[in-house]
Amino acid sequence: MSRVQDFILDEEDRRFRAEIRDFLARELAPRAAAIEDDDSWDAVKAVVHALGKAGYLKLMFRDLYRGWLTKPGLTHATILSEEAAAINYAFETTIGTALSCAYPLHRYAKDEIRERYLGDIIAGRTVGAIGVTEPSAGSDTSRLQTRITFDEARQEWVLNGLKRYISNASVADVYIMYGITDPGAPPGKGLSAIVVPAGRPGLSFPRRYTFMGRRGCVVGEVEMRDVRVPRDHILGEPGQGTRIMVSMFNFERTILGGTGVGVSRSAFKIAQDHAQTREVFGQKLGAKQLIWSTIAEMSWRIDAAELLTYRAAKLYDAGITGKELAKPAAMAKLVATETAVYCADKAVQILGGDGITKEYGRAEQLYRDARALPIVGGTSDMARYLIASTDLPTLKPNL
Repeated sequence: MSRVQDFILDEEDRRFRAEIRDFLARELAPRAAAIEDDDSWDAVKAVVHALGKAGYLKLMFRDLYRGWLTKPGLTHATILSEEAAAINYAFETTIGTALSCAYPLHRYAKDEIRERYLGDIIAGRTVGAIGVTEPSAGSDTSRLQTRITFDEARQEWVLNGLKRYISNASVADVYIMYGITDPGAPPGKGLSAIVVPAGRPGLSFPRRYTFMGRRGCVVGEVEMRDVRVPRDHILGEPGQGTRIMVSMFNFERTILGGTGVGVSRSAFKIAQDHAQTREVFGQKLGAKQLIWSTIAEMSWRIDAAELLTYRAAKLYDAGITGKELAKPAAMAKLVATETAVYCADKAVQILGGDGITKEYGRAEQLYRDARALPIVGGTSDMARYLIASTDLPTLKPNL
């Protein structure tokens, strides 16, 4: 990647990109086929462990990081996401989810709880999961039905509810669950976040989903029936769940921007190579107007996605959070994930029959994988809403 393309990054960022690219070429690339073809969780876990052992899962946490980067942060976590997704998006989902769990643990957990659960996640020994989505609540988190009550006699939180589309469900070692602690509060309020370790009585996993893409990524349902955890397992204070969720989503959407750029890059490379080698009607395919026009659009879309993504990451690392980061993070996620779908689709089209077979490369895999990106972590529609609600401050756009 040239300096012209990634000029928003500095020399230290570029050095880190080269390092993590080499690392993933050694650790992830040889296991990518097992993840895609064999749905191998063992292969995923082996790379997670390698990343943790090398210290790469501590990038977000400057107080814990011990590497050579002078100012590690979301920029570097996003580079990691991009480079991993360029090889295998299913794997990136696992580490992206683990980091999305580690982030609120680091920022909002009580000291003892942080020490108990965070260390193993960022060391790659365990993985985490986030429980937001429910049968009646997707983008509209005000419709969450999970109830969290406090048992004064036993000083425990009691959780009841069903979560679905939960990445790392059943394989995670710790879950952060969102639910209602104050049913009398207005919609969207009275929400809290609770740390739930795996293995608690009443915690079960009724279903694992089979997706059109992202093979190797474990996603399923998590059911809680009178699941009990100690009082100190709450993040922040009761009722702060919405605030915690917003900060987590900003983090996650920026990371997903990197994911989208990584998938787009891989699709573009396939299309680029084919356009320059395939001959049709006496010319290279890329010499045809329809093809070079498509290549040009893929190229500018990727650059735009990259600029927006690393702007959001740099803003976060400069101390911009909360509502101020919501629009830049939403833009990064929207443009990068929509670009991934566009590039994957055009790569398949440019390859023709070869693009829809597993025998002739990864184009069909990228096509299947990319389609999830405008949905996960907040849909493209929600991203547009977040952008518009910032740009129309005197109005309340109607969802």
